[in-house]
Amino acid sequence: MSKTTDPIGDLFTIIRNGLHARKEIVDVPFSKFKSEILRVLKENGYINNYKFIEYKEQGILRIYLKYYEDGTPAIRHISRVSLPSRRIYRKAKDLKLPLKRLGMLIVSTSKGVMTDRQCRKLNIGGEVVGYVW
Repeated sequence: MSKTTDPIGDLFTIIRNGLHARKEIVDVPFSKFKSEILRVLKENGYINNYKFIEYKEQGILRIYLKYYEDGTPAIRHISRVSLPSRRIYRKAKDLKLPLKRLGMLIVSTSKGVMTDRQCRKLNIGGEVVGYVW
């Protein structure tokens, strides 16, 4: 098994591909940071649920994707902003959404992973991990 250079980018790609293939469940290798991102997605209604499953040394995160009654995915777009080779940091006042308040930014801060709204409310900046709408 090869090592990945961008596990968060892989997480977003697996979610995107799972939604495109209309899957109900997708699995990704476990990490604490990924589980925090999934917590934020669940709290904001973008996924139904996620859970840790023990498997070999690392374990996996099982993600239960969310669809509306008409079959459209709850996540229409998910993409990585900050990359391992190019980190993007923003102050709280500079956390702007790409589509005028549609969706949310996922931000890694000293207080944990949170949305851009939470960051502005607490006046905390951080690394912009990605955005979702």
